Amino acid sequence: MVRKPREEASVRIGAARAVPAVLRSLGENPAEVLAEVGLVPELFDNPDSRISFALRSRLFKHCVDRTGCQHFGLLVGQQAGLHSLGLVGLLVQHSPDVGNALRSLVRCLHLHVRGAVATLAVSERTAMLSYSIYEVHVEATDQIGDGAVAVMFNILATLCGPEWKPVEVQFAHRRPDDLRPFHDAFRTSLRFDAEQNSVVFSVDWLQRPVAGANAELRSQLQAQIDALELAHGGDFQEQVRAVLRGLLIADHASAGRIAELFSMHTRTLSRRLDACGTSVQLLIDEGRFEIARQMLMDTDVDIQRIAVTLDYADASAFTRAFRRWSGVTPSRWRANRERPNQAG
Repeated sequence: MVRKPREEASVRIGAARAVPAVLRSLGENPAEVLAEVGLVPELFDNPDSRISFALRSRLFKHCVDRTGCQHFGLLVGQQAGLHSLGLVGLLVQHSPDVGNALRSLVRCLHLHVRGAVATLAVSERTAMLSYSIYEVHVEATDQIGDGAVAVMFNILATLCGPEWKPVEVQFAHRRPDDLRPFHDAFRTSLRFDAEQNSVVFSVDWLQRPVAGANAELRSQLQAQIDALELAHGGDFQEQVRAVLRGLLIADHASAGRIAELFSMHTRTLSRRLDACGTSVQLLIDEGRFEIARQMLMDTDVDIQRIAVTLDYADASAFTRAFRRWSGVTPSRWRANRERPNQAG
């Protein structure tokens, strides 16, 4: 089977607009630093400007290397929020309650960013808003993740009001040497080496009405969103990749489960993916391999826990699969790579 080339994932400049300001605050000349990765400051004047997901990641890595600030992504994310998400942010802001707002965010985030996905998991006592990268071969995932947690934190604070407090914030990378910037930013329990970048909060907040929400304006915004999705919704293969990233960590990923989420028969799912030059199993393997590499590179999680996260029966089964994908064992793959700069 000949696989069709993937369209390069992209992201609105939105939440990264603060990059030049943060560079200046750290004593750097933004024009010089941006030029070193092929960008110009004017790009950041328009929040609707788009760059590739990979280029944004390279930019964050370069900024960390240039400034020596290991929490650069966190500083950028702290200055972003609903206002950074354009039309999607407005739709979220005019939702009737926090639960509907977050479901709209999860459903429509692909219009803001390709290469990552937001998920909302609800249990009896807590809710968890998460951000996971599914784009392959991405640098500075720790920096991008820290920024995303800060953005999610700000979005929830805007929707819930000044009384809101999270139960915990989680980071899909190892514990940084300096925790002070994280404590200052979130003032709550911190968990590192987590499966996803997440903000955990009481489930009661989901029923909270959103102050200032306008039902008529939301209806108009939804019509605009629908038109955008029709014109730029992306190919089916990318939609499945986005759904899979959440399923592989929080649920059981299977053809039946994916088909159920897309309201179609498994045979229809297979036919549509076949037309894209791929299959459910290929996408599941691709997703598992990327999650495994990210956890091996960015966290100190042991092999057994990674195997459990990815729904393998035991560490041996995961090791065999990883060797098939990469040619080496997970332990060897981790040992062969230098630790990236820690975020913090």
